[in-house]
Amino acid sequence: MKQSAGTLLYRRGEDGIEVLLVHPSGHYNRGKPWSIPKGIPDEGESLEAAARRETLEEAGVQATGPLESLGDITYQKSGKRIYCFAGPAPDDAAPRCASWEVDCAEFVLLARARELIHPDQLAFLDRLQENLGA
Repeated sequence: MKQSAGTLLYRRGEDGIEVLLVHPSGHYNRGKPWSIPKGIPDEGESLEAAARRETLEEAGVQATGPLESLGDITYQKSGKRIYCFAGPAPDDAAPRCASWEVDCAEFVLLARARELIHPDQLAFLDRLQENLGA
């Protein structure tokens, strides 16, 4: 089974909780949903280490703080398993498209994230919200 690991970094803004999401690049992905920054672990790499690396590689944000597991989900269509780790974003986080794989990387309000994110990843937003008591 294919697997991937990513982060759901968050910060508290004036209007509520914001989360870091990325959008896949390419003309064929124009109407596709957004996602947590994620990718395939390298051989021998832990899921959490892969999640941190992929966040830096895709969004240009170093996940330096503690992360907690939000568990995993399985994509309905492909069967790919996605593992997610959540934590506070660094105070100086300035997302950018750091890879050809994404055409947008930004913090969005949790309510907006629910509209943008891949439907199978909605569970990560629910779990984060529950953990934060928001």
